[in-house]
Amino acid sequence: MTRSRNILPPRHRWTPAEDAILRARYPDELSATLAAELGVSISQLYGRAYSLGLRKSAAFHASDLSGQFTGHHGAGTRFKPGHATWNKGTHYVAGGRSAETRFKPGNAPHTTRPVGSYRLDKSGNLQRKIGNARGNNSQRWRGVHELVWIEANGPVPDGHIVVFKKGMRTNRLEEITLDRIECITLAENMRRNSFRNYGPEVAHVVQLRGAITRQINKREGNKTA
Repeated sequence: MTRSRNILPPRHRWTPAEDAILRARYPDELSATLAAELGVSISQLYGRAYSLGLRKSAAFHASDLSGQFTGHHGAGTRFKPGHATWNKGTHYVAGGRSAETRFKPGNAPHTTRPVGSYRLDKSGNLQRKIGNARGNNSQRWRGVHELVWIEANGPVPDGHIVVFKKGMRTNRLEEITLDRIECITLAENMRRNSFRNYGPEVAHVVQLRGAITRQINKREGNKTA
């Protein structure tokens, strides 16, 4: 057995006489008082009481000694119905020199990039910052390929998206040219990214899974009808 290196208090060897005192007095007396009389710590007292199967009595829990809330303790310091706090209607004002380091209206974080900066998004597309508008990130950053198409053709029509042609995707600024991109409908974009593009085997598995799911849902619906 390893030593405690003086981290834990020395082990107390309980005598039959001390056990008898615990059985007689623990249920109805304060543990701190009893521990002081026996020369043990509170944790040692609780541990021994637990091993002996001792619990505080109902009379102790109902008394003021327990310190538990019985419905009467602390009544003099509770908030009363209709009570108005002293700071109602006021705003917190920090003191000291805190005003010197507060963010000022219109302040921008030090990591804010200037308009015209470039970055790669999570999909690896090159984006350019077009403004500092608040709200959705798309109000500040747009794909360079989309901006190239807009410059030549005007705003992207509703329900459409600008994408790279197959095999012509790039994130090199000088290579993002009008001949590499096209504007297609969202429906066409969905078809291009359909599971059918992964081959007949995968398409067949997905179709089977859909059929099984429909049958399960149909049977479950019949059970609850």
